[in-house]
Amino acid sequence: MGNEAVAYSLFINGVNVVVGYPGTPSTEVIETLKNFQDDDFYVEWSTNEKVALEIAAGASLAGARAVATMKQVGLNVAADPLLSLSVVGVEGGLIVFVADDPGPHSSQTEQDTRNFARFCNLPVFDPSSPKEAFELIKPAFEISEKYNLPVLYRMTTRVCHSNQSIEFELKREKRRIKGFEKRPDWVILPALSYKKHVELEKKLQDIKKDLSVYNRVEGKGKIGIITGGVSYFYVKEAIKGFEDLFSILKITVAHPLDDEIVLGFVEDKEVLIFIEELDPVLEEEVKLILFENGKLLPVYGKRNGYVPFAGEFDVDKVRNIFYKILSDEKFLVRNTFVDVLQIPKRQAQLCAGCPHRNSFLIVKYAMKGKDVIFTGDIGCYTLGFAKPISTTDTCLCMGASITMAQGLKIADRSKKVISFIGDSTFFHSGITGLVNSYYNRHNITVCILDNLTTGMTGFQPHPGTGKKIYGEEGRKVSIEDIVKGIGVEKILVIDPYSDFTENVNKVREFLKDEELGVIIFRRECANMGSKESYLKINQNCSNCKGCMQITGCPALKEDENGNIFIDSALCNGCGLCKSFCPYSAIEKVMKDD
Repeated sequence: MGNEAVAYSLFINGVNVVVGYPGTPSTEVIETLKNFQDDDFYVEWSTNEKVALEIAAGASLAGARAVATMKQVGLNVAADPLLSLSVVGVEGGLIVFVADDPGPHSSQTEQDTRNFARFCNLPVFDPSSPKEAFELIKPAFEISEKYNLPVLYRMTTRVCHSNQSIEFELKREKRRIKGFEKRPDWVILPALSYKKHVELEKKLQDIKKDLSVYNRVEGKGKIGIITGGVSYFYVKEAIKGFEDLFSILKITVAHPLDDEIVLGFVEDKEVLIFIEELDPVLEEEVKLILFENGKLLPVYGKRNGYVPFAGEFDVDKVRNIFYKILSDEKFLVRNTFVDVLQIPKRQAQLCAGCPHRNSFLIVKYAMKGKDVIFTGDIGCYTLGFAKPISTTDTCLCMGASITMAQGLKIADRSKKVISFIGDSTFFHSGITGLVNSYYNRHNITVCILDNLTTGMTGFQPHPGTGKKIYGEEGRKVSIEDIVKGIGVEKILVIDPYSDFTENVNKVREFLKDEELGVIIFRRECANMGSKESYLKINQNCSNCKGCMQITGCPALKEDENGNIFIDSALCNGCGLCKSFCPYSAIEKVMKDD
């Protein structure tokens, strides 16, 4: 897998410190690296991406090779230190590994990290395959150390999660960490920032020449295609059999882009086509170079509507782009994937027995008949928006449930506002929002759904688990103590698997007054640990299907005759459906019975 290839290459090339926050499609880099151990190698899951990048920056200033990993929205969180690091500089090689998610498959945005490279004036590598991702780690470290700058390493879901055979020797490069040396320019002040900015612009001109070798021209046709990343392979496949018509400029380093290779490429071209996922980064860079050098030729890309801005590409989409531009029947595609098995679409839903389902419904029934706004957050529990749970009205970004709830309460005081946030997300970026709510007297209710792990990305530990990345003991951070330390006095802790009616009454009483309060719903993720029991339907069932319609649990199914049954392989005996059955038709069965 592409992420595994990056991990192996990092280890081989002597990385000393690897830190990050889990987020699909970036997670497997650290998940792979945690299987390695060496006397000069350290890896951790950090509290959030800003923390991770600042740890990596500190290690770099001491001369260590360091990497911070994250997905594209995580880079937003880490943008503050990244922008300053581009001016302050680094000592040991520092790679900022960012996984973009065109599609998107598992993200709230499709943002393009190459824009951050331009924004920060930093070089960015954009590998197109796992093999290339493996090979480019070494020059990324070397460029970082030569110019004392962080290097962005942008991959996309298709490269991160595709597989390729790579042969290599697992031999680690040993490097001596020289240690931190005090220098006045490690402290960034306005006057020094101006001076460093001037130096940075000069560095970029030299970096252009060094990095141009990673961009290459293929073919001699009069139709020029400029592409990069995984789109390069879509292009290669799309023009198969017609290669003589085209030539390709494959851009591996999107910024800074060397003028000479671009001008040499366009010299004999009749037309230029830009094939790149998401933003027109290459298109805009190349157009600027052509304009500055008085080169005029027909250009087709995103800006004039020939190439889509949004979504992930594939070979068919690229061939259809060529057909639209060239009006040539040989590129007209009738979906080459028609023989592939079409997976039936289904509504995204929480897992069977997920404690979040219980928590949502406890609050929903406690507030039945009331005018309530429910703000959601990023994690498994975003699925609280799905029917029949329907207790998520907003979702923006990590930690925003608590702060958006405050804004909604300010603007619409007549409504009760309740936010839902997960345990890992609370540690990531929810704490400051709760501080603000306490400080400014915003009377909202915050529900922290604590399933004792980072569930959505593969059960990574966080400060609330007390476990570090290798499973060794860290220090456990108590959510209750944080909440009390802020000053919040009204706190309720609930096991969402315990008696449903009793929990509804507790929450209803808790929410009676208009004041800031925190409810902690604590129960281990249903996918962790062993199942001790499951539920089954007995002869009392009237087949009313109320349990299915109320809970939406995927363990509740219908057979070919329309009769309801419980899939014992999925059920973990949480008892939620049992709480809603008016006929006592659901009973618990111990696994050993």
